[in-house]
Amino acid sequence: MRVAVIGAAGLLGKYLVREWSGDELFPLNRAQLDIRDAKQCADALGPLHPDWIVLSAAFTDVDACESHPEKAIETNCTGAVNVGSVAKELGAHMLFVSTDYVFDGKKSAPYETGDPRNPQTVYGRSKAEAEVQLIEMLPNVCIARTAWLYGVGGKSFPDTILKLAQTRPQLDVVDDQRGCPTYARDLARAIVGLCRRDARGIVHVTNAGDCTWYEFAAEILRQAGWNTEVRPTTTDKFPRPAPRPKYSVLSPKSLAKYGIDMPRWPDALRDYLAERGLVSSSP
Repeated sequence: MRVAVIGAAGLLGKYLVREWSGDELFPLNRAQLDIRDAKQCADALGPLHPDWIVLSAAFTDVDACESHPEKAIETNCTGAVNVGSVAKELGAHMLFVSTDYVFDGKKSAPYETGDPRNPQTVYGRSKAEAEVQLIEMLPNVCIARTAWLYGVGGKSFPDTILKLAQTRPQLDVVDDQRGCPTYARDLARAIVGLCRRDARGIVHVTNAGDCTWYEFAAEILRQAGWNTEVRPTTTDKFPRPAPRPKYSVLSPKSLAKYGIDMPRWPDALRDYLAERGLVSSSP
């Protein structure tokens, strides 16, 4: 199988390149391909004749998207459609990485793949519109929605917590937002599995289980063996340009249909900390 990975220098892209084996891989970073340029997409992807195109490149800074909506739409929607157009022309399959932000966060039970989109942010709208256009263009596209992504080699919540804990005796972390922390390595492995299973449609891909940001932070420091106190607080104490969904837990049912199981988030967290050299690996 010939696979083009777009966004290979990003957080998820690095794990995709590292974890993918047994296939012919073509990693493409932004210097090689700016997805906002339709001609670049055709020129870069055409000669590769890929069986699969995995699009992990995106403008993911949720707050910056509010300040730069044109860039968000141009990258996350127009760019995705540009890649989709080339996939259609080449007869290639496409996997598009999307987000829990396509939902409004008003549910109290896990979101299913068929729940209506109702994004509340520029970032969420850019991804939701890309989903709609890709499905119309490529009925067999695979859309992998994920959430609360973290890993080594990029800005992420555990990294921030560990840095703050080095200089502060207490940390206040919001306890009224609930979601699914997802280790980029596990997401990458699931994406490989989805492509090899010829996946179609929308699939929710997160580590198993859910928690609040406060619970996540407390577990990070507990597993790392640090004594920094974590105190629960509320979202209104930390106003941000982009509103955060109160509840964005994604149901694992769609992923289970492909026979793919994700580790529980505390186990995935331990593997992340082991990758950073802070704890020993999970047994």
